[in-house]
Amino acid sequence: MAFLFQKFQEAVKTLAKSPTFARDPRQLQFEADMNRLFLYTSYNRLGRDAEEADAEEIIDMAGKASLSDQQQQVQDNVHSQIKRFCLSMDEILLLPEKNVPIESSAQSNAAPRRSGLSFAVGPTARPTDSPVVPQTRQLTRTELSQRLKDAIGYTLDLKPSQIPHKEAGQGLFLCGEANVGAVIAIYPGIIYSPAYYRYIPGYPRVDAQNPYLITRYDGTVINAQPWGSGGDTRELWDGLTLPEIMPNSKGAEKGSDQFWKLLSKPMDNKRGGSGSEMLERRNPLALAHFANHPAKGMVPNVMICPYDFPLTEKDMRPYIPNISFGNAEEVNMRRFGSFWFKWGSGSGSSTPVLKTLALVATRAICDEEVLLNYRLSNSKRRPVWYSPVDEEEDRRRWS
Repeated sequence: MAFLFQKFQEAVKTLAKSPTFARDPRQLQFEADMNRLFLYTSYNRLGRDAEEADAEEIIDMAGKASLSDQQQQVQDNVHSQIKRFCLSMDEILLLPEKNVPIESSAQSNAAPRRSGLSFAVGPTARPTDSPVVPQTRQLTRTELSQRLKDAIGYTLDLKPSQIPHKEAGQGLFLCGEANVGAVIAIYPGIIYSPAYYRYIPGYPRVDAQNPYLITRYDGTVINAQPWGSGGDTRELWDGLTLPEIMPNSKGAEKGSDQFWKLLSKPMDNKRGGSGSEMLERRNPLALAHFANHPAKGMVPNVMICPYDFPLTEKDMRPYIPNISFGNAEEVNMRRFGSFWFKWGSGSGSSTPVLKTLALVATRAICDEEVLLNYRLSNSKRRPVWYSPVDEEEDRRRWS
């Protein structure tokens, strides 16, 4: 298996230099990333009993398949892994043949602390018809995490980062073993399409005091700050309650009150119909936003992978830690240079999706910190601790 992985690594380096990629720098970087993801996730899908002929076929396909075909294969590969993860979570958490109203687990006598966003939006009415959801085992997050590790071979943990600078704070650590191409984590939080940028807290200086924002190539922004480090139960989550910030975490010294004062524009009196979703807040893999950037001389061991979760997969929905702000299907946005414009209506897809992100392993990982290349724009002032992994990639990503 190690020999086959070496062949894949050589293919990654060779194909990244292929003249068939787009000439536009940003598109070139997107295609190169998708090509790598195609190889890594396909390698993972081969399994430990893969033969050299199978690997050669995938490498050959990577050089010939169209971008759309590679994107679809990556989507299928990642979805297959996440589906297995969801099945494992069901086996651990669900009790047979029992259902209870959500009030028994989601309501408490103490009112939750409301965020600045919830005050801006106004109070939300509790639905009159409470949905019935499967009763889950009363496991703590630690207990659930350990059982997941027993089931799939790894889980995630938060502890002080090993990156040698004071702003590193909490780091994301993989406990156990994960093979190359494995889905390591999912990026949680509220999803904003370009049509809803102005509703991101702090707009237009959205990143001034929020280090938990991330952007996909298609312009979709995910804000993980409302998710925090998760919760202690399966609950109806709307993203309006600001969680307590963990000590030593990135941005903690800024203070939540100061963050919410950055709201520069009043919110509409509605969120566009996204409402709330019943999500498993104990999800051990919903911690991608805690991955740190590697220090100088260190190499990242994961990369970002776009993942469009099909909302038709109802049984998997509690384990996808995201909700959309507004209706993502309402309006289609198209990018021209650095600007986004409304372009027709609808997405053209018959299947509604949540446009989220996952972290995929670029090599085998065993009991170590998860490191992600942040690829910060070189057109803006970057933090003093930021050491580019590949300056050329940074430039292409934000060109």
